[in-house]
Amino acid sequence: MHRVLIANRGEIAVRIIHACHDGGRTAIAVYADDDADSLFVHLADEAYALPGRSAAGTYLNIEAVVDAALRSHADAVHPGYGFLSENAQFAQAVIDAGLVWIGPSPETIRDLGDKVRARAIAAEVGAPMAPGTTAPVHDAREVVDFARTHGLPIAIKAVYGGGGRGLKVVRRLEDVREAFESATHEALVAFGNGDCFIERFLDRPRHVEVQIVADTHGHVVAVGTRDCSLQRRNQKLIEEAPAPFLEGGILARLENAAVAICSRVGYVGLGTVEFLVSDDGTLSFMEVNTRVQVEHPVTELVSGLDLVQLQLRIAEGESIEGLHAHAQGHAMECRINAEDPSRGFVPFPGTITALRIPSGPGIRFDTGVAAGSAIPGQFDSMLAKLVVHAPTRLECIRRMRRALDELSIGGVPTVIPFDRAVFEDSDFIGPDSFRVYTRWIEEVFLPRVPASTLEGEEPGTRAGRPRITRTWVEVDGRRVELGIPAGTGIITGTPSSGSSRDVDRSEGGAVEAKANPGDIPSTITGTVVRWLVEDGSRVEAGEPVVVLEAMKMETQIVATMGGVLHIHAHVGDLIEFGQILAVTADAVTATAQTVEDASSAKESR
Repeated sequence: MHRVLIANRGEIAVRIIHACHDGGRTAIAVYADDDADSLFVHLADEAYALPGRSAAGTYLNIEAVVDAALRSHADAVHPGYGFLSENAQFAQAVIDAGLVWIGPSPETIRDLGDKVRARAIAAEVGAPMAPGTTAPVHDAREVVDFARTHGLPIAIKAVYGGGGRGLKVVRRLEDVREAFESATHEALVAFGNGDCFIERFLDRPRHVEVQIVADTHGHVVAVGTRDCSLQRRNQKLIEEAPAPFLEGGILARLENAAVAICSRVGYVGLGTVEFLVSDDGTLSFMEVNTRVQVEHPVTELVSGLDLVQLQLRIAEGESIEGLHAHAQGHAMECRINAEDPSRGFVPFPGTITALRIPSGPGIRFDTGVAAGSAIPGQFDSMLAKLVVHAPTRLECIRRMRRALDELSIGGVPTVIPFDRAVFEDSDFIGPDSFRVYTRWIEEVFLPRVPASTLEGEEPGTRAGRPRITRTWVEVDGRRVELGIPAGTGIITGTPSSGSSRDVDRSEGGAVEAKANPGDIPSTITGTVVRWLVEDGSRVEAGEPVVVLEAMKMETQIVATMGGVLHIHAHVGDLIEFGQILAVTADAVTATAQTVEDASSAKESR
C-alpha cells in the first residue's frame, strides 16, 4: 500500500498527508474548485480536481472520487472524517474498484451508522442506554407521542448522523415541529438521508468517549477516554484526555462496553464509542463513530500512539496484539473555528490575512490554512486544532492559556476569545470538580459572560474564491481539460459557451446593513434554506422568520420589530453578512407612507 488517495480536505487531509509521508507513502489529494490553492493541495505529492464547488458535487460524489483514485493509480483510499467517511456505499465502491479501504467494512459501517441498529447491538452486549425509539420516526406527531410517554427533554437524532448535525434537543412540546423539520433537513443535506429517531435526553450530562483500535485478527483494544462535554449546537469545541473527575469503575465500565460493542461487529480500524454520563452516575450509550475523530490528537499525546499511522498499518494487515496504552499526563484540544462567539457562534467565510502560531514544549497546531487562505462558505468552519500536553491537568490548562495568548488569526472572526474565557472559568478549571455538561455553554456560560468579552476579529470581506476557468487544449491529438486560475493572464475575455465554464459567481465584500427600522439583516454569510413565515404575514419582534445555512450549520434569523413581513430574499439565495433579508412594517404606518408618497409624487408633477 504505497499510494493513498485522501478523500477529504482541510486539516484532516493535511494530517493524513503527514502520516503518509512519515510512513514513506505517496499522498494523493482531491480538491473542489474553491480548494484549488489550499494548503493540503500544496502538501500532497499529487492532486486531482473534482470539478465543481458544492460538497455534493465533489467530496460527496462517490463516482468522481473513485474515478480520481483509479486515474491516480492509488492503492488505497483514506476517507478522513466527515463527508463520505461513514458511507458504506462509498466503502463498497472503493473495495469493488480493487482498492484498499482504510476503515471498517461496509457491513460494519452500515450496522453502526444506523443509530437504531447500533442501539440494538449495544443492548445485546449489555451496554447502558436511555429509552429511545427502535425505528425511524416519520412525522412530528410521533415525536410528540414519545415525549408525552417518556417526558422531556428529548433528542431528535439523525439515524445516519454525526458531528452534531441532524441533532436537535427539544424541551417544549410546541418546539417539536420546527426541531423535527430542522433535524431532518440537516440530516438530508449532510448525509443524504433525513431519517431520524428519538431518545430521552439526559439533562446536564457529560459527553465521554472511548477510543478503540481493532485489527483484522480479532483484537480490539481501548486506548483511552476523552471528555468532549464543551459543545455548542451539539458540536464539540474543547476536548481533553483522559476524561477527568470520573471514578475508575465508571471508566472501566465504559471501556469494557466499547470493546464489547466493537468485538460483536468484527470492527477493524479506528473507532470511537460515545456515551453520556449524568451527574448521578447514569450512563447511556450514544453511538459509534466509524472513523478517525477530530479530537484524536489528545489521545495521541497521552498514549504516545500515532493513530493515523495505526490506521494505515492495520489496513495492510498488521496485528495489534500486545498493544497497551496507559495515559501519560494530560492533553487538551481547542477547535479553532471561523465563527463569532459574540454573535452566537455564527460561522463566517472569509480570507485569512495573518496567522501567528504558538510554539514551545507540549504544543501542537494541526491546521489546513495559512496566511492568504480563502475559507469558503460551503464547507466546515474549522480552521485548525490547538493541542497541548503537560504532566497534569492544571499544567495543561496553564500551557493552553499561554498558547491561546500567542495564537493570532486575522481576516475572520474565530472562537479564540471564547477559548480564553473558558480557560479562566471556575466551572471548567476547578481543581476538585468539573461542572461542565453538554449544554453548559448555552445555559450557564453565555448568559453570565458579556458578549463584548467574546468579540474578536471583525468579519472581513468574503473569501475571494479562486476563479477557475475550465477550457481545453489538444495534446498529441487528445483533448485535455485545463483549469486556469484567475490572475494568470493566460485567458482573457469570456470563453465561448460550451467550451468552458466560469466557476466564480460573485466576489466582493460584506453588504452593510441599513439603519431603517424594521430591516432584518442577515447575521451570517450563508444560503437561505427556508422561510418560517409567509410573505405578508404579521410577525412579532424576536420571532424567528428565516433559516440560513453556512458551513453546514443552520441559523435562525429573527424579526427586529413587529409588523407585516415583506420578503426580499428567496430560498437558495447566497446572502452576505448584513444583507437585508426582509423588512417588517406596521400596516397602518405602511399605508400612511404610501399615501404620503403618492401625494408627494402628485405635487411634483
